[in-house]
Amino acid sequence: MKFLSTFVTFENLHEVRRLCHWGPIIALSVIAICSTMAMLDSIIWYWPLDTTGGSINFIMLINWTVLILYNYFNAMFVGPGYIPLGWKPENQHDAQYLQYCRVCQGYKAPRSHHCRKCNRCVMKMDHHCPWINNCCGHLNHAYFTSFLLLAPLGCSHAAIIFIMTMYTQLYERISFGWSTVKIDMSAVRQFQPLMPFSVPAFAATLFALGLALGTTIAVGMLFFIQMKVILRNKTSIESWIEEKAKDRIQHYQTGEEFIFPYDLGGRWLNFKQVFTWSGTPKGDGVVWPVHPKCHQHTLTIEQLKQKADKRVRSVQYQVVEDYNGACCPLSKGLQTFFRTPCTEEPRIPLNKGDIILATRGTKWWMYGDKVLNEEEMRAGDRVRGWFPRRCVEKCHYDTAANDSTSDKKVN
Repeated sequence: MKFLSTFVTFENLHEVRRLCHWGPIIALSVIAICSTMAMLDSIIWYWPLDTTGGSINFIMLINWTVLILYNYFNAMFVGPGYIPLGWKPENQHDAQYLQYCRVCQGYKAPRSHHCRKCNRCVMKMDHHCPWINNCCGHLNHAYFTSFLLLAPLGCSHAAIIFIMTMYTQLYERISFGWSTVKIDMSAVRQFQPLMPFSVPAFAATLFALGLALGTTIAVGMLFFIQMKVILRNKTSIESWIEEKAKDRIQHYQTGEEFIFPYDLGGRWLNFKQVFTWSGTPKGDGVVWPVHPKCHQHTLTIEQLKQKADKRVRSVQYQVVEDYNGACCPLSKGLQTFFRTPCTEEPRIPLNKGDIILATRGTKWWMYGDKVLNEEEMRAGDRVRGWFPRRCVEKCHYDTAANDSTSDKKVN
């Protein structure tokens, strides 16, 4: 199987360390609990293997587990595909339309973005998923989306098993205290359970039911979100870029018409760009089929315009209070503590006197880039992230637009 070949042909065994992260540990634990409890409940209390229906049900449960794990591990270990370090376009003239990544020491190919977690530029990056401890991108988008479909289906099947197990095993014990009202389930109960349905068994089944229902709802919503962007041949990041393009055009009243370049005009055509019979998506992750009115660098040019606009709109702040970079700093006030941004984006430590170029924020937190000295800039460093709003004050003069004259993007 392709899964086995993927698992044993690691270029570096350190890839196995992706499993040593809270995301995969929780995800695999949920899969293990739901599948194990569904099989045990079926065999022992609900639908024994000595019946045709019970055997079919058991095979289906194993099938769900295998398919879920197959797509999960492929999404994790196949990975999204990375732009080679130091990559440059074949035509050097095209470099003016691309962003430059100082971390990877190369240009970003169309649709690629730099991931701070993976520390690489990712082909057709959609997002970094903590549940697989890897990025979702060009090569594993189909595996990831298949996992998002199969997990709710398998958990729905398991949830039905849990509900029916409790329903059939507890009907004789249901009493409302003031009477001996019982639910007659004699017609349903046609076999003797292998063991009594004890309180620990009930608690374990109820816990597994909660996990199964929660997974069905949460992962099911993620599946519909992913399918929405796939049918338009977009990624989550590109959807955000498109929204900002419309906002930029409306703000400056430029009269431009922005056409998303990778929408091929039909949902089926867009679908086939990600899902193929071979399991390998179309394209090399660098060159893409585009809309007739667009070209390979339509989106990258728009990104450069947005970066330039971002520098113009950025506001310069001076740090007036030290901050150690804690995620939830209690010393900065209760509102700052409880309103910390729910994101994996970093917090940056601040020292009094530092200069920050803020680009966005909330009532209690701000996000921006720390202005570095020349030596740090030559080293390719960049410090950006969230910090408490109370730690900074707006400068009376703002030289943000003058300090950034290069069109190259620094990661």
